[in-house]
Amino acid sequence: MAQSTVSCLNGALSAIDEANAADPNLEDGEPAALLYGRRMSAELERLYPDASDPLRIAARGQHIERWILPRATYPEGKAGYHAWRRELAEHHAQRVGAIMAAAGYGVADIDATGRMLRKEGIKRHKDVQSLEDVICFVFLKWYFSPFAAKHNDAKVLGIVQKTARKMSDDARQRVLAEFDLPEPLAAAFRQ
Repeated sequence: MAQSTVSCLNGALSAIDEANAADPNLEDGEPAALLYGRRMSAELERLYPDASDPLRIAARGQHIERWILPRATYPEGKAGYHAWRRELAEHHAQRVGAIMAAAGYGVADIDATGRMLRKEGIKRHKDVQSLEDVICFVFLKWYFSPFAAKHNDAKVLGIVQKTARKMSDDARQRVLAEFDLPEPLAAAFRQ
């Protein structure tokens, strides 16, 4: 007898949380990847309450075991950064895919989740774009202020502009409605 989708979803999310609980990096006294995954799920629920199981799983697994591929092990600069991000995305997709298979999901759902985690079809595929919008909201809500405190205004503006470019038009409008951003940061979301 096949497992119910609720049972499959709960099993996958629990397994992701279990993997992320091993993160040696702590934030607010919790493993950073575990906290990030929970924040992603909460923001997804707020922004897209009718999200599919693959999108729910992709949101929770967005940073699964991120610490095992440290940025410092890749060359400095843009090429090194992009290589690191590609390998992380592939690791996330493979690891989450294995968890989904163990939880009872089929190939189509596993492939859909992998596509989201690898960001294949951003701006073209609804679920891939929805995941990116959630990622951007989580960044703005929990990680932007600490980032901005460590960097100069030009770098902060550049990151905000890149963040805004990744978002859908609807998500950019929500940012303007929900966040009190100073100019020229707010201008990045109006373009």
